[in-house]
Amino acid sequence: MKNKYVKIYEEIATKIQEGDYPVNSLLPSENDLVELYSTSRETIRKALKLLSEHGFIQKVQGKGSIVLDVQKLNFPISGLVSFKELAKKMGNRARTTVEEFSEIKPDTFLKEQLQATDDDRIWKVIRIREIAKEKIILDKDFLLIKYVPDLTKSICEDSIYEHIEQELGLTISFAKKEITIEEPTEEDRRFLNLDGFVNIVVVKNFVYLDDASLFQYTESRHRPDKFRFVDFARRKLT
Repeated sequence: MKNKYVKIYEEIATKIQEGDYPVNSLLPSENDLVELYSTSRETIRKALKLLSEHGFIQKVQGKGSIVLDVQKLNFPISGLVSFKELAKKMGNRARTTVEEFSEIKPDTFLKEQLQATDDDRIWKVIRIREIAKEKIILDKDFLLIKYVPDLTKSICEDSIYEHIEQELGLTISFAKKEITIEEPTEEDRRFLNLDGFVNIVVVKNFVYLDDASLFQYTESRHRPDKFRFVDFARRKLT
């Protein structure tokens, strides 16, 4: 027999999926849910926790439980997908704005991330990714110019990966990724629509060509309500 909080979770999840609770609307308050389901506050909190863990709601300080789009964008953890490729799957409801495009010298941090030397030069590209008119990704890209010598702002507005593969004839092979949950920085709050959000998902990518040359370091800073990071894993028996 199912616990009551599981039944409540399933009922609310069904209502969200069927549109009874529209995307971006607020669920009834905890007090209202306690009364609606004739149960304890602890039971309701357990149900809300399940809804949050399964991507149906986002609890926002000072607001309550916001209903999320259950058709979240899937970003494969083990794959390399460009934002342009993602936008095509969405019917092009996405836009990229280049906030900064410059040539810089590597500082100590970038020397370490890109295995760069004092003689290397680096493209710094700051891009805002907008989906359905909401600014939800801040991409901070750093690319070694010796591998990508002729980058332009217009290329950055379109697709850097498409340029590298189709115009430069290089093969992007693999990436090492680090995923963390962090508090938004002042820069995040300046560029992204983060009202009410107290965390962001940061994906750091170290991207390599097929000859194992490290050519790119990227920090992609995501608002947490629009993305589901997925992977496929197979257990290996020893």
